[in-house]
Amino acid sequence: MVLFCIRSHDRMGVHTEGSPENEETGSNVKQKGDVKMKQDVLNYVIEKTKALMEAPTCSPETKEAAQSWLDAVGTDKEQAETKSYIQELEADIMPIDQLIGFAGSEAGAEYFGAETAAGIVAHAEEIKAAGAKYCDCPACAIVAEILEKKAEMLA
Repeated sequence: MVLFCIRSHDRMGVHTEGSPENEETGSNVKQKGDVKMKQDVLNYVIEKTKALMEAPTCSPETKEAAQSWLDAVGTDKEQAETKSYIQELEADIMPIDQLIGFAGSEAGAEYFGAETAAGIVAHAEEIKAAGAKYCDCPACAIVAEILEKKAEMLA
């Protein structure tokens, strides 16, 4: 079981109001050239963001970015904060090969403890063989779910 997630930038971390909608089509109303994500996507990302902030493996930097994004929802800062939030999530999600490399290193053994590090490597190799691209700790799993909506968040 992975207890901590390591940030991609070598930082280690223990890992509303919606847009107006057109009632007939359910599509977003654009105001002054702004593009806002659809309400169902917004609600999904808000829910996942709140869960991410509660995840025990969520890094302080990710919690801060998540809170900044939540604070911007429904404001004129939403679009810019959405882009910043996505950048932070992409920087924080742990690619499976990077997890295996770190946990299998001396630094990983020092950080996690030798026995835990070995367990992390074994687990990571198992999920990689099953097709995983990223760590499956609670924070990384939620980040992956949010990033699946990236195109819709930026639409």
